[in-house]
Amino acid sequence: MHLERETWTDAEESAAEVALLPVGSTEQHGPHAPLGTDTLDAEAVAEAAAERYADPVVVAPAIPVGIAEEHREFAGTLWTTESTFRAYVRDVVGSLASHGWDRVVVVNGHGGNIAALKEVTAQIVRHDDAYAVPFTWFDEVGEHSSEMGHAGPLETSLLRHTNPETVHEDRLDEAAEGGSARWGNWQGRVNLAVDSHEFTDNGVVGDPRESSAELGAELLERSADALCALLDEVRERDPGPRI
Repeated sequence: MHLERETWTDAEESAAEVALLPVGSTEQHGPHAPLGTDTLDAEAVAEAAAERYADPVVVAPAIPVGIAEEHREFAGTLWTTESTFRAYVRDVVGSLASHGWDRVVVVNGHGGNIAALKEVTAQIVRHDDAYAVPFTWFDEVGEHSSEMGHAGPLETSLLRHTNPETVHEDRLDEAAEGGSARWGNWQGRVNLAVDSHEFTDNGVVGDPRESSAELGAELLERSADALCALLDEVRERDPGPRI
């Protein structure tokens, strides 16, 4: 059940015990992929898991702006501070919990959100009347996780499978030629770069020419299956006493 598409009366009658909250970003993804890539991918994984899960699941509207200042030099990128982002996520989870959907998986599509989501979900578990955990889809695709870049083969493949109209396939060569093979400028294990424009001319990391709709279908299946397995555990989890 996607809340944006339902009436409040149908929501009230829902038998769902768990909720999914997609979280993404509005940021550059090279010349070939949309600014909303992270949000679109997170929504696709959340909806696929909800469809295949054995019991009803609430899917909340996506949070489309995250922690993305590292892409600020590229037009269209939007960002918020970590404190604002954490507070917003916490408020939305609290809203879901107030209606009885107090077991929430935050389905994340943006690497820049990971640390803040880990922190805020821990605070929710410790102090609020809800249980929440973060789930980043590209960490749950088996051996493909090591191929994750930025606007590279993984993100582009998932888009080509779920939202093919958003990908400019005629720009894949341009995207690859102006991109970087690796995230950052490294000395040993230290990344000297702060923002992405320091090491990639057009915002791309990885080669999106290696993407395909077929790979996207596999990524969606793997991540949705992993999310369903997580939902099973979240439903049964006893978070213990609050402080």
